[in-house]
Amino acid sequence: MKKLPILFLFFLSILISGCDGGSFNNQNPFLPNYQFTFEVNTNLPLYSGLKFTGNSIRVFQNGAPTNGVILFNNGTGILAFDGSCPNQAFSSCSSLALNSSTAVCPCDDASYNLFTGQAAGKQYPLKAYRVEVNGNLIRVFN
Repeated sequence: MKKLPILFLFFLSILISGCDGGSFNNQNPFLPNYQFTFEVNTNLPLYSGLKFTGNSIRVFQNGAPTNGVILFNNGTGILAFDGSCPNQAFSSCSSLALNSSTAVCPCDDASYNLFTGQAAGKQYPLKAYRVEVNGNLIRVFN
């Protein structure tokens, strides 16, 4: 009879340890953690390009990162990244330049893939933000 509670506790501990609690690791020593939220409507001409795979835009909103937020349609959803170079201290050259499905850092010519957020040989990937899509509304927040 005592085996049943022990087995129950064992499986319960495995179940609990497998949950991450919805954590979202967004730590980068070069980029501050802004607290913001904004919405864009893809029915508006300025944002309508986000309806198509491979398109990206930069959005500037009050309270959001200084170099804006890059929104990218990867074919399965919308990704949001900080518009600053993730491996550079903030400077006059740390604003990422959009080039098709890549973002290029003018400071060091690092090319970040917008599908993955990664750049070859770089320590930090693009800083990602949370995204919720509800019909034509895209909510971006941190």
